[in-house]
Amino acid sequence: MEFLVITGLSGAGKSRAADVLEDLDYYCVDNMPLALMPRFAEFCLATGGRYDKVALVTDVREKDGFGELLSTVDALRAMNCPCRILYMDADLRTLVRRYKESRRPHPLQGIGCTVEEAIRREMVLLEPIRRKADFVVNSSSLTLGMLQNRLFEIFTGGKKRSLDVTVLSFGYKHGLPMDADLVFDARFLPNPFYVEALRPLCGLDRPVAEYVFGFQQTRTFMEQLEGMVDTLLPLYAEEGKLTLTIAIGCTGGRHRSVAIAAALQEHLRARDIRVTGFHRDVDKG
Repeated sequence: MEFLVITGLSGAGKSRAADVLEDLDYYCVDNMPLALMPRFAEFCLATGGRYDKVALVTDVREKDGFGELLSTVDALRAMNCPCRILYMDADLRTLVRRYKESRRPHPLQGIGCTVEEAIRREMVLLEPIRRKADFVVNSSSLTLGMLQNRLFEIFTGGKKRSLDVTVLSFGYKHGLPMDADLVFDARFLPNPFYVEALRPLCGLDRPVAEYVFGFQQTRTFMEQLEGMVDTLLPLYAEEGKLTLTIAIGCTGGRHRSVAIAAALQEHLRARDIRVTGFHRDVDKG
């Protein structure tokens, strides 16, 4: 079992870090009081592996919290519960800007105290915890995608994050898919619907696929589509996207779009991309 305590400066990205860790299968609890951490750890240990990765976001600005966090972590370790600290950091200028943009007061900002003074005070109070942290991530110049990549590198042993891709075929007459990230129109291709022997079949049937790909414009389109997708996928992953839906449409969603989507799915699978195929309208009239 692994316990991770997420702490750090206000506005440095503790909640965002927790969101990323949830995507890495951590069970995350926000604003866990320090006094409850050992009891919560006992509960998790008693479940026999149900909670094997837990991340607790704590606000150590609670009363006496600055001094209690490290002793709480020591108590967890004494329970044979591996516990590490992730400290979210940022520079003064960045934190001041974030608070100005959010228009929220800093938690340590009292009457007559500026945001800058409150942040400086918090930096001093948290410095002992920062020195003891297992990981320190400075979010000052990180986009959300960069933060995701940084945390992924730390907590997956340096493995690169892969993008989960869904290739969806659909028919325009049944409406555009609402969750599509990329939409490609295949209605310019010759239509098997007008070939009597092919009309009852769909794009997953070999005669239909052979008909669709029997035209040079289809092969040219497919080559360019594969090249575009191959270029875009690593860029989406770099920006922090975890899932991507590529939609291919034709008039009814039964012949051309299905054949193109199936071919694209096989292309991605051959490149070791995690891909799922879904033909939304293949059984509709």
